[in-house]
Amino acid sequence: MLQKWTNNAIAIIRIIIGCFMIIHGMEIFSHEKMQGYIDWKLPYPVLMLYFGKSCELLAGILLFFGLFTRLGALIMAGSMTSITFMIGHGKFYMEDQHPFLFVLFAFIFFFDGGNKWSLDNMLFKKKR
Repeated sequence: MLQKWTNNAIAIIRIIIGCFMIIHGMEIFSHEKMQGYIDWKLPYPVLMLYFGKSCELLAGILLFFGLFTRLGALIMAGSMTSITFMIGHGKFYMEDQHPFLFVLFAFIFFFDGGNKWSLDNMLFKKKR
């Protein structure tokens, strides 16, 4: 019984986190937002910003629908890890908690995979 509720809770959290990532990734379509990020000290800032926002958008879509969930989780973990340690100061215990929490959620989704309410479950479920 508890397992059923746990699977439901993780699915709901996956969908919500997917929405958050989509919202962050949608900034790629806002020229003003993207210009504000140019001040970050990045090599090839325009390329890196558009690549990062594209990764956030793709990861969000994959997680929201639960399609290739593990791949979406890896993309989200990579993107948020680079934000935590390359753009941020690596202080995941204080200043950079927000992106680092996404990394931790990505690990949960990677190990859990596309569980309940996912296209992975519908399309790739093994027959018993």
